[in-house]
Amino acid sequence: MTDSIKNIKQYTRKDFVSDQEVKWCAGCGDFSVLSAVQNALPEMGVNKEDFVFVSGIGCSSRFPYYVDTYGVHSLHGRAAAIASGVKVANPKLSVWVMTGDGDSMAIGGNHFIHILRRNIDVNIVLFNNRIYGLTKGQYSPTTPLGHVTKTSPYGTIEHPFKPGELAMGAEGTFFARAVDTNPKMMKEIFLEAEKHKGTSLVEVLQNCVIFNNKTHHEITAKEFRDDNQVYLKQGEKMIFGKEKNKGLVLNGLKLKAVVIGEDGYTMDDVLVHDAHDTDPTMAYLLARMSLPELPVAMGVIRAYKTVVYDIALEEQVAYVKANSKIKNMNDLVNSGNTFSL
Repeated sequence: MTDSIKNIKQYTRKDFVSDQEVKWCAGCGDFSVLSAVQNALPEMGVNKEDFVFVSGIGCSSRFPYYVDTYGVHSLHGRAAAIASGVKVANPKLSVWVMTGDGDSMAIGGNHFIHILRRNIDVNIVLFNNRIYGLTKGQYSPTTPLGHVTKTSPYGTIEHPFKPGELAMGAEGTFFARAVDTNPKMMKEIFLEAEKHKGTSLVEVLQNCVIFNNKTHHEITAKEFRDDNQVYLKQGEKMIFGKEKNKGLVLNGLKLKAVVIGEDGYTMDDVLVHDAHDTDPTMAYLLARMSLPELPVAMGVIRAYKTVVYDIALEEQVAYVKANSKIKNMNDLVNSGNTFSL
């Protein structure tokens, strides 16, 4: 964020639309993500010249060309590392990492967990279509067990990563999930991600219409979405369903989906969402919910405040400069034991 709100210029969506031709397949979920980001940027209270979009390699990594801001199209899996350097070098920038499940979960996996662990103030948008789309349909680290792809003709035998669980294990301070079929939800979440101080991770369940079509169909399709998604909002009851008559309750150490008014369950039994809880237990349970037993959690699942790497680094550098006996090169050269003729 810039220092003074009065210095922020007023923008519209058009200010963030570049003159580049968008080269994604017709029907790709990436278009929806791009539109949601362009709609959110004018409301973030950040000057246009202070945005930087960084990407690796993949379909999603073409993103920096399509927003009229500064950007870096970098190396496969290295976007998090480059974004870290950009943010530390110029802390006032709003830095966004646009990445896919292959780019960030495979070759970029090490950088991914460590940027979350360090809690550098950048925003990561993870396009999860559970396939390698750019390279034509190989299975990725998030492809479901048994799924048939170009590189697993008899079904993959690898257990998939779940980005939310990985984020919790890496001590991530902000994790949210959205679907590409709901631009309004995405925009709301992107705005919350920008407000968060620390690393924000937004997983977007995104469809690859060519190589993994309908991979999230049971979650996003009109006939399923009300019963198979629960949109979490801070301080509100965890309710869902077309009639808003279903809710989440605790059953021992597990979450359970119930119908309010049946089997003795009332609205009082339904859990209230607290994304700011420093204990990650509930956030972990929510992040790992899956069909058919439980709906899939959407919205901001976890967002809590703690030490932010780049802020702590600036404070540390300032302290050392103020308290060091060495103020310039002459002091350095003549410090300690010196030899003179």
